[in-house]
Amino acid sequence: MDIHTLIVRNIDAILFDMNGTLRMREPHEPTQYKATQRILELLGKNDVPDSYWEELTRRRKKYNQWAQENLIQLMESEIWTRWILPEYPPEQIGPIAAELTLAWSERNGHTVPKPGAEQILVDLKRRGYHLGVISNTMSSLDIPRDLDAFGWKSHFEVVILSSAIKYRKPAPEPFLEAARALKVDSARCAYLGNRISKDIVGCKRAGFGFGIILEPADGPRVDEQDPVVSPDAIIHSLNELLEIFPMREVT
Repeated sequence: MDIHTLIVRNIDAILFDMNGTLRMREPHEPTQYKATQRILELLGKNDVPDSYWEELTRRRKKYNQWAQENLIQLMESEIWTRWILPEYPPEQIGPIAAELTLAWSERNGHTVPKPGAEQILVDLKRRGYHLGVISNTMSSLDIPRDLDAFGWKSHFEVVILSSAIKYRKPAPEPFLEAARALKVDSARCAYLGNRISKDIVGCKRAGFGFGIILEPADGPRVDEQDPVVSPDAIIHSLNELLEIFPMREVT
């Protein structure tokens, strides 16, 4: 029996990234149009030139870079009043920041579950594993809304979002918080994500026993060819999780 098999046999909890792992965002014109109109409505504008959206995008990217460098996630009100719309009165933007964040993400399309995700979650839960979510997100509304819309709320015992705990992966705090909430030792937790630099590095910093990367079936990740930390397993479809995690042995 190899070391990976021994480790997997000791796994009690499997935690998941959301974006690009359990769900994906696809272009969807009705959603994108509605989101754009909602932002204009919230800001009291009828129309703006393309340069306006380009400037907001530039500011958002600048914030994202700062947040990732510092592994900190500010509150939505802080992001919009300090970084994206500092020229507006804070008392105007702060109360609508959560709606602005949600609409901004929807300007890129709508979210749909990854193929097979629902059945995999059902099967893993049936096999006795504790399930949870650990995800970087600016929005406090986006992922909870999808968990409800997809019918997934009952599958997960814990949902840890960077927007709520103020730390971003690969900081160890989101992973440690999930393990504490589940009352499971970190070494008995596994994590599935799609980015080595955030998902594998972060879970290993927190002492997770097993880290898995979901890699595109049509080729390797072009941005992480020489990772500092290697995943314990690489899969190309969610169905492969059932080959890794057998029925849990409960003592």
